[in-house]
Amino acid sequence: MSMTLHRRTVLSGGLAALTLATLGGGSANAQAARLRMLWWGSQERADRTNKAIEAYKAVKPDLAIAGEFAGWSDYWPRLATQVAGRNAPDLIQMDYRYIFEYARRGALAPLDDYIGKALKIDDFGKMNIDSGRVDGKLYGVNLGVNSSVMFFDAAAWEKAKATPPSVGQTWEEFAENATIFGKNKPKPGYFATADSSGLEPSYENWLRQNGKSLFTPEGGLGYDASDAAKWFTMWAKMREAGACVPADIQALDQLNIETNPLTTGKSATAFAHSNQFVGYQALNKAKLSLTSYPKVSKDSPSGHYLKPSMLMSVANGSAGAEAAVEFINFLVSEPEGVDILGVERGVPASEAMRSQLGPKLNDVSQAMVKYIADITPDVGDLPPAPPPGAGELAFVLTRTSQEVSFGKMTPEQGGERLVTEAEAVLKRK
Repeated sequence: MSMTLHRRTVLSGGLAALTLATLGGGSANAQAARLRMLWWGSQERADRTNKAIEAYKAVKPDLAIAGEFAGWSDYWPRLATQVAGRNAPDLIQMDYRYIFEYARRGALAPLDDYIGKALKIDDFGKMNIDSGRVDGKLYGVNLGVNSSVMFFDAAAWEKAKATPPSVGQTWEEFAENATIFGKNKPKPGYFATADSSGLEPSYENWLRQNGKSLFTPEGGLGYDASDAAKWFTMWAKMREAGACVPADIQALDQLNIETNPLTTGKSATAFAHSNQFVGYQALNKAKLSLTSYPKVSKDSPSGHYLKPSMLMSVANGSAGAEAAVEFINFLVSEPEGVDILGVERGVPASEAMRSQLGPKLNDVSQAMVKYIADITPDVGDLPPAPPPGAGELAFVLTRTSQEVSFGKMTPEQGGERLVTEAEAVLKRK
């Protein structure tokens, strides 16, 4: 549990710095001939990004781009601290749940004036362009489209004589099959699935299936304590039945590919984002399959929606803003850059880039593109814009789920705690 407390301390400190800072100062060290770029992700993403940076030298030989990356849990405290210290990187990988907060606090530069000039994104489609808008202005460029997904080792499920996850399967059926897996596990210390009770995308998908949401259009919570209690209870029953990994194993997951129980050999299933399929398969010897989430009932909504897997933004006040935009354009609208990134950050938003990239993709990447195509007919609308402080709530959920899974509180108490802490975070923003 010390790991969780450390993560909370670092996160809270980073957000406090962001809140107290007067934003908009840009990057203190930014120069037109040298840019800094910060992103989160796996080593696979880092390798692709660094390769794209190297390729761009042929286009701009006098421009140096220094890149650094971190895991999801460490990324946001690091970014908040750098922004607060007026040492923001010129190029900032941004998430949909955070972009509203950073843009409204003046940390990001509006990019509208570059559209049709250095930034050629006309064929992205209105929805994919607007996914980077805050209050009508463009603050982020869509790097790819993705959705929530389940990755699983089908061979392991079959070896355990259990029915693997599949389209249309209900949560009840998934739990029953995972319990069978647990009784016939192919090796000790191995479970059917990771515990997804602390993952916000999983919780959000389940809420949407139940006609609820993480947030209301007005910026409040879109669920109550009883909703959260039902979610925690569902996973508590799976945990008790040996269907999912126990608390001590799940607590080792640092919310990245490398430490997920699927990758560490503790589970046969992971809950993730579709664009991560490339990275997961690269780190897993077993051939992985992918499918949509289970549903609360056969006729419920899927809970899925298409979202920008991530966006690329420019720090407000960056001395190399135009050069930064030109590099973003290379990543999303130039064949060479798009080919290097592939679909690891999501399916390209550009229709032209999707068309030229498709024939070059390997089987893993093509499976990811097919998944997005398959779920698209049943996806729902993009959720309401996250309110200030929304990014912190993902960590509140993780921490609360761990308290429940370790038996420190009941699912009902966890539901109350989650709502109380979430409302407190939203009120102070």
